[in-house]
Amino acid sequence: MIEILKSKIHLGRITERNIDYEGSITIDKRIAELANLKEYEKVLVADVDNGERFETYVIYGNDGEICVNGAAAKLVRVGDRVIIMSFMFVEEDKIHKPVIIRLDENNKPL
Repeated sequence: MIEILKSKIHLGRITERNIDYEGSITIDKRIAELANLKEYEKVLVADVDNGERFETYVIYGNDGEICVNGAAAKLVRVGDRVIIMSFMFVEEDKIHKPVIIRLDENNKPL
């Protein structure tokens, strides 16, 4: 088995950060579903603007929303561009093409 990219949201914009929330990343439900991300699924988040990377889990949010919650909120700023990735294990001989959703500056799918 090898771990490969399952899905990716490319260049989402942070709309909010909430340090006092328990944790997670809140993502527009429609965008998360397009990217085949399940609620509470583990994701790796990479901030394109400052180079920070962290793991958290997904919760569904409102239209256009990408909000980092809890301690990880200290690693981002509103307006930062992020890449949100999920991974999966597959047999080495299986072929898998990841789902990649690219967003514009307003978190709308391109």
